Amino acid sequence: MTKCHVLYLACTAAIVGTGLGAASPAAGHTTHVVRPGQSIQKAVDAARPGDTVQLTRGTFRESVRITTPGITLRGVGRDTVIKPAPVKPAPAKPAKPAPAKPAPAKQTPAKPPKPAPAKPAKPAKPAKPVAPKAVATCAAAGNGICVEGTSKKPLKGVTVASLKVSGFAKSGVSAAATDGLTVRNVTAEKNGVWGIAEEGSVRSVYRRNTARGNGDAGLFLANTITAEKGASDTGGTLVERNRLEDNRIGVTVRRLRNLTVARNLVIDNCAGVFVVGDENKPKTGALSVRENRVEHNNKSCPKTARLDALQGSGIVLTGAEDTEVTRNRITGHAGASPLSGGIVVFKSFVGATSDRNRVTGNTLSDNSPADLVNTDTAGVGNRFENNSCRSSRPAGLC
Repeated sequence: MTKCHVLYLACTAAIVGTGLGAASPAAGHTTHVVRPGQSIQKAVDAARPGDTVQLTRGTFRESVRITTPGITLRGVGRDTVIKPAPVKPAPAKPAKPAPAKPAPAKQTPAKPPKPAPAKPAKPAKPAKPVAPKAVATCAAAGNGICVEGTSKKPLKGVTVASLKVSGFAKSGVSAAATDGLTVRNVTAEKNGVWGIAEEGSVRSVYRRNTARGNGDAGLFLANTITAEKGASDTGGTLVERNRLEDNRIGVTVRRLRNLTVARNLVIDNCAGVFVVGDENKPKTGALSVRENRVEHNNKSCPKTARLDALQGSGIVLTGAEDTEVTRNRITGHAGASPLSGGIVVFKSFVGATSDRNRVTGNTLSDNSPADLVNTDTAGVGNRFENNSCRSSRPAGLC
């Protein structure tokens, strides 16, 4: 076996092109190299647990679905770009021929037709059973990269790293029913709904990603988006050191527990960080939002079915409990939304209170209508302590 270095892979590996046979190195893991014009999906389907699918520089026009545990899909940074496949033009319909003019009929009297002998009717064939509809593919759902397990068998140990995914109708990266997913150094840009999204997953790590210019949240994490359920325990999912810019919301955490959002840069969105719960039990909570820079999230976004209009919101807790918001720097927010302000504690739009949350040790300045806002008068046990700020609603929270 020849030693080689593929980009920054400093290890002995068998390098194979898409569609070629794979030789196994001593460690039993294979690196499948894919170049523009070759199929990423073909290489992913050929990969086994522990393998790496290595994308070179260039643009790839396809969606990719990962269902094999323990594999890595990796590019070389923003020079590796995944975009939607080109739309094929619909085939042109052939022109209908003009109807021929009937020849003039002869004046011969028509003879009455002879009655045909009656044939016995054939017994009807039994109807074929209708096959169930196939599950929508990643591309049909409007996603770029899909990492998918099932509720009975979560997909474990997948890594997506060092690439750019852009221009998809729904999400750049979408994960469902995963365990131990890592997404790092990924740029998710100008996707229709979410930059990077997951549901029903545990022990994920999102680190050093950039989510920019997406239609809804740059990073969206939820228990489920298809049913009303109580918050689920993520087992310690970490959202760390990401740049979240020019989205509707930087980070949305919806109906989850046991999760950390730390040391992220959240700028120029309509709202920075949303921790969202509702009337379902257990509530969203037992979270940590700490050491983030949340600055001038002052874009104006219209009202949706789930949220009021957004502008000038730093960190918002709505319908959450037992959440710690600490050592964040929140500056330069201004807006007239009910959710505007530096750090806002708000009763959810379905009436769920926010309880026993701790807002401590934060540095806030130049936020309007106030640095600290607590509109949830029915909430129990919310604490505002040791924050550096100048204004609050009600007065006395600073």
